[in-house]
Amino acid sequence: MAETQKFLFTSESVTEGHPDKMADQISDAVLDAVMAEDPMGRVGCETLVTTGTCIVAGEVTTTAHLDIPRVARGTIEYVGYNDASYGYDCHTCGVHNLLQTQSPDIAMGVDTGGAGDQGMMFGYACDETPELMPLPIEMAHKLVRRLSEARRQGILEFLRPDGKSQVSVEYVNNKPKRIEAVVISTQHAPEISTEELRRQVKKHIIDPVIPSGMVDSQTKYHINPTGRFVVGGPHGDTGLTGRKIIVDTYGGMGRHGGGALCGKDPTKVDRSACYIARYIAKNLVAAGLASRCEVQLAYAIGVAEPVSVTVDTFGTGAIPDSRFTELVRHNFKLTPRGIIEALNLRRPIYRNTAAFGHFGRNEETFTWEKTDKAQALKDSAAVATAAVR
Repeated sequence: MAETQKFLFTSESVTEGHPDKMADQISDAVLDAVMAEDPMGRVGCETLVTTGTCIVAGEVTTTAHLDIPRVARGTIEYVGYNDASYGYDCHTCGVHNLLQTQSPDIAMGVDTGGAGDQGMMFGYACDETPELMPLPIEMAHKLVRRLSEARRQGILEFLRPDGKSQVSVEYVNNKPKRIEAVVISTQHAPEISTEELRRQVKKHIIDPVIPSGMVDSQTKYHINPTGRFVVGGPHGDTGLTGRKIIVDTYGGMGRHGGGALCGKDPTKVDRSACYIARYIAKNLVAAGLASRCEVQLAYAIGVAEPVSVTVDTFGTGAIPDSRFTELVRHNFKLTPRGIIEALNLRRPIYRNTAAFGHFGRNEETFTWEKTDKAQALKDSAAVATAAVR
C-alpha cells in the first residue's frame, strides 16, 4: 500500500494599494494610454513610488501624446490614495517623467517581427479550482479582492488601500485537502482597535471567501499579527514595478522565468509569451489531457520563432510529454506577431491585469484565459494516439 504524502504549500497576494502593485498599475496605465492612441507603440515603463514622489522612467516609442502626470495621478486616485492623511496623495505628490525613446539596437530586431528580448517564460494550469489555478494563490487573490471590495463599498470603513494575504494549504497525495493557515494584514484608520479589526476582518473578509469545508479546529488565523498597520502604501514602503511577479502568476506553484510582466507592450515576450503559455496550459487541462501542466517557451532577441517549447504534465498526461510538445507547435502560433494576433493584445487592457493576478480571471479582456482550443486539442490528441496504434 502506497504511503500517504502530505505537504503544505503557501501563496500570497497583495491589494492594489500595496506600493509595488501601485507601481505596476501606473506602468500599465502608461501602456494603456499608448495602446489607446497608437496600438503599434512600444513601451517598457518602470515606476517608483515613495513618500511624496512618483518617478516614471523607461523607454517609449509612440505617436501618442502622453500626459504622464495625469496618467500617474489618475491611477493613484483610483487605487485610493486621495487624502493627505493617508501619507500619500494623488493631488500633491510629485510626478517625474523620465521616459525616453527605445534603443534603435533593440528596435532593429523587433521591427522585423522578432522577439523584443531573450528569455524563458512559463505557463501553468491545474484542475484544483474552476479557474484551473492552484488553490493557494486563488484563495489569496480572492481575499485581497474582498478587502478591496469591502473598502470601496464602505462595508468596513476603517480599511485603507494597502494590504496583503497569505494562504497555506495542506495537500494529501498532491490534492488540496484543507486550509492550514490564513494571514491577512490590512492598512487601517488609526481609531480602530486591533481586537475589533480582527473580528470584523474575520467576519467580512475571511469567512465569505475561505470554503467552510476546508477549515477545521486546527486552521490558524493571523490577522494584522503585528498589531497596528496605519502607515502604509508608498509612505510606508517604496514600491517598484516588477517586484510581485510570483503574485502576478501562480504563487510559486510552477516555475517562473524571472521577467516582469507589467509595463511592457506585447512585443516583449516577458508578457505575451507568458500569456500564450498560460493559454496553452489551461486549454490542455480543460481538454482533460492532464490534471497539471506547465509550458515553457524560450526566445532569442530579434528571432520570431521560439528556440524551445517544452510541456511537463508531471506524470498526469494522457499522452507522453514529447507528444504534447508536437501538439502545441501544431495548434498554436508562437511568434510574437502570432501571439499578439491570437490573443488580441494591441488594446488598452493592461492596467486591470496589474492587480489581483494576471491569471485565473474571467473578465472578457483576459483572452488568454479562454478555453476555446480545448476541443481541438482533445481531437488532435485522439488522432495522434490512433495513428500510433
